Amino acid sequence: MIESILVALLLFAPGALIAIVCHEVAHGWAADALGDPTARERGRLSLNPLRHLDPFGTVALPLLLFGMQILSIGRVEFLFGWAKPVPVDPRNFRRPRQDMALVAAAGPAINLALAFAFACCGHLVDLLPDQAGFLAAEAIVFAVQINLLLMLFNLIPVPPLDGGRILVGLLPLGLARPLARLEPAGLVLVLLGLFVLPALLRLAGVAFDPLAQLLLPPLAVLRRLVFTAVGL
Repeated sequence: MIESILVALLLFAPGALIAIVCHEVAHGWAADALGDPTARERGRLSLNPLRHLDPFGTVALPLLLFGMQILSIGRVEFLFGWAKPVPVDPRNFRRPRQDMALVAAAGPAINLALAFAFACCGHLVDLLPDQAGFLAAEAIVFAVQINLLLMLFNLIPVPPLDGGRILVGLLPLGLARPLARLEPAGLVLVLLGLFVLPALLRLAGVAFDPLAQLLLPPLAVLRRLVFTAVGL
């Protein structure tokens, strides 16, 4: 059991870390390009995972999901997490609402690009010995999936998730303002609605999984499209 857990960690941790860290760094790069140097000045335009580590989102939640699945079904089908948000100061932007929307879009965009990049690596699997090729294929599929999942989750249109901030930048000001006011409580509402409430209902014998219903169908479609696009 310990050996299988260590192998699974070695297979899945790199893809997850790359997805999470690059997502946040992309926000910082976009903000810097649009005139806000805050992330650069605070050393957050770095691919060093330690600079972006969030104790709950990067460590506790992924390990909890990982351990629960290994112990219950013997494999990992779903993993999720996030990094410490990159600091952005919209006051440095020429067009704060619109530029903030572009900064928000950079995170999901880099995850989509990474999904294609990892999928392209699938062409190298046949060059490896059988067992190594099998393990590499598992790691590649997971890396594609975690990037697409992170993209889809962040596109949920509730600020401070990227989808909410994009929507705030696109809507007329009269509609954008009330949506932007959700930002301080938005992430808590999303976590309660998608993770905590379903877990409590499952304990009560009620099957309710909005995360799976919301994200897994488009995830399956996108995963198939990505591998098809790169010829696999």
